[in-house]
Amino acid sequence: MTKDGRLETTRRNAIAGLAAGVGIVAGIGTPAVAQTARKTFVLVHGSWHGGWCWRRVADLLEKNGHKVYAPTLTGLGERSHLMSGLITLDTHITDVANVIKWENLDNVVLVGHSYAGFVVSGVAEKALPSISSIVFLDAFLPDNGQRVVDLAPPELKANALKAAERNEVGRPVPPAKTFYVNEKDQGWVDTKMTPQPTFVSLQPIVLTGAREKIAKKTYIRATSSPSPVFDSYLEKLKSDPAWRTYSVPCGHDVMVDMPERLCEILIGVS
Repeated sequence: MTKDGRLETTRRNAIAGLAAGVGIVAGIGTPAVAQTARKTFVLVHGSWHGGWCWRRVADLLEKNGHKVYAPTLTGLGERSHLMSGLITLDTHITDVANVIKWENLDNVVLVGHSYAGFVVSGVAEKALPSISSIVFLDAFLPDNGQRVVDLAPPELKANALKAAERNEVGRPVPPAKTFYVNEKDQGWVDTKMTPQPTFVSLQPIVLTGAREKIAKKTYIRATSSPSPVFDSYLEKLKSDPAWRTYSVPCGHDVMVDMPERLCEILIGVS
């Protein structure tokens, strides 16, 4: 081989080695779930909460390459200064539907926690073509014409009706332990929760079947948080081939108690 030939061979080997090295470095620390296609998640919180409650789950989803929106509903969290007796269920449905509309979102994985089962069911009516998967996280699964108070435990129903009679715009914040939040995080959750707009619980929801048309439907039950209503949903949907169901051993605020497991499930059903 000539001198020029040896130099060319050496150059090619060096380039190949460099490329291999870059590939190895790029692969270090990359979780397997990051190899899934990029998804768009819209995470909707429940009563007394705000977008803040999704922070751990949102961080995990974003680290895996996904896009995440966690809007705070009108009158709650950092939008608590907008509290008003004019806030209805429709207000909250529009809050989320407008995020999807104005951000031009498509193939959305729409997740509703607790009360937000009503909200995401209503959003499906407004933004059905943009939603590819819907997830009910320890959430209400309402039928057409139902109100939140119709499905709430007797004590909460009575409190909501009394608050409405007195024209109180907000319902007082319960302690985090009511939701069986783990002891370590109870203090944090207590400092973040704000009064729930009263009249969202009194408006009947209008559903025409859009929710059932979504291709992927999932129900997740938090088994450490007693709820006969949520238990009934889980049992019913277990035998429905159109739904996927999961049980997680934690309190009602799954996004706080088990963010890693929730992230894993959400990516799996997306």
